[in-house]
Order: sequence, then C-alpha cells, then structure tokens
Amino acid sequence: MRNSDVQDLYLQYGQELQGYLTRRLSCVETAADLTQEAFVRLIGADPSRAVESPRAYLYRIASNLVTDHYRDQKKRPQPVTADRSDAVADRRPGQERTLLAKDQVGHLERAIEGLPRRQREVLLLHKFEGMSYGEIALRLGISKNTVMVHMMRALAHCRDSLSDIA
Repeated sequence: MRNSDVQDLYLQYGQELQGYLTRRLSCVETAADLTQEAFVRLIGADPSRAVESPRAYLYRIASNLVTDHYRDQKKRPQPVTADRSDAVADRRPGQERTLLAKDQVGHLERAIEGLPRRQREVLLLHKFEGMSYGEIALRLGISKNTVMVHMMRALAHCRDSLSDIA
C-alpha cells in the first residue's frame, strides 16, 4: 500500500480508530500509541495482498494490538516483597546482551538523527519528553493530525532501521 493511501486512510479513520482503542483500553496515551502502530503495520503489510476493506483491516490490526497489549501487561513481573527478595534470580543481562543492546541503541540514535527535522522533533517530544499530540501541536504550531502523520512516519522509519540490523 502506498504511503499516500495510508495517509488518506489515516485522515479518514485515525480519530475513529483512536476512539475505539481509547474505549477498549481506558487510556488515551496508550490508544494513541496503538493507533500509530496500527498504521505503521498497515504500511508494512504485504503489498501483494489486496486489502478489500482497509477500515476493517485496520480494526483487525487494532484489535490484535489490544490483545498483545494486555498479554504484555500480564507478563510484567509483580513486585517482590521484602521477605521473598532472596528467592529471585539475578535478572541482569549478560555482557553479550548488554553489548547488543548498546549497538541497537546506537543504531536507533542514528535512525532518529536521519529523520527530517519536524519528524524528529515530534518523535522526541512525544517519546522522550512525554508530551501529548495536542501539546506538541500547540508547541509547534501545527495540527494534531499533522503531528500524528509525522509520528507515524518517524516510527515506521525507526522500525525499518532496526529491522535492517536484525
């Protein structure tokens, strides 16, 4: 699917899909992130496979993302009480894993540096400064939809850059 088609779909269904996800998750920020991820996955979909109903396909992706989100929540470790702390194994990563992680971080930093200026600003403000899309729009003097499009493109770029090293 061409990026222009995805952008049109985003403008047409983005807010609707985010509303659906907000109702399912009861968290506006998580819903915004999963909305972006749904469109990133749409961009990465197999181009040889025709999508008859893009709206239905987006909702299927979003539903799967909600399932994955809740599954990930269950996998998070529960806090250890003081009397059980001695029974917990050392979970620190080994040297090899630490080096691989540092390499991935370096690759991600280069990918972020390679983004167009506005996409980089939006990504950094949202992911590292914790600003909402509305706050970013006000700060940069652009529309919230434009912020979402910049974010979608920046995430797709970073994901593609990281998949190159995998």
